[in-house]
Amino acid sequence: MAELNYTLLVIFLSFFFSFLATPVEPSSLTRHRNPKAMTYIESSCKGTLYPDLCIRCLSQYAKSPLNGPQHLAQYALSESLSRALRTKGYLLEVAKELQAVKSNKKEYLTVQDCVNQISDSVEQISQAMKELRSFNKHDSSMNDNMLWHISNVETWVSTALTDASSCVYSFPGNRMSKRVAAIKVKAKNVAEVTSNALFLFHRYASTYQKAATKISKKP
Repeated sequence: MAELNYTLLVIFLSFFFSFLATPVEPSSLTRHRNPKAMTYIESSCKGTLYPDLCIRCLSQYAKSPLNGPQHLAQYALSESLSRALRTKGYLLEVAKELQAVKSNKKEYLTVQDCVNQISDSVEQISQAMKELRSFNKHDSSMNDNMLWHISNVETWVSTALTDASSCVYSFPGNRMSKRVAAIKVKAKNVAEVTSNALFLFHRYASTYQKAATKISKKP
């Protein structure tokens, strides 16, 4: 009986590892990516500080043609907001656990500061997305009002980046708990994705800023 059980176990493991070794078929999302959209995303991400992360984040939007740099900036901000919200949720859970345990007040207070910083990032990115969406609702010709909108978005996204980075640097040193290490990884991810989004918005806004420069130089 023991030999039979051992034989069955060997057979099961053989099938199991054979299954793991089988190449996974690409998802329907991957199969239906628009090649031109992917090329556009890859070329646009080259100038960012984290191009590989940029491509990974935006490739999900390559199912249909991208309508220029504004769409790309909107998608990048959307991804930044999504990650900031998930990180905020994680931090709230950690803060709740630390508060219940009451074993490390200093760590709790630091995590609570991070909650506030990431919450600010969520708010700033949300404001930037609303402002960017409003561009389509108004006359897109160059004027002082358009430059004011652009300045608002740049300020909000830059502030969101600063807040996320502040959370990362709240935990100095290399020796840390797994919990703290996880917080730093998540906050760093928010900062990097937001940095990429800021670059892509600058790229979009530069068209208007160049037009404003030309208008100001006219006699």
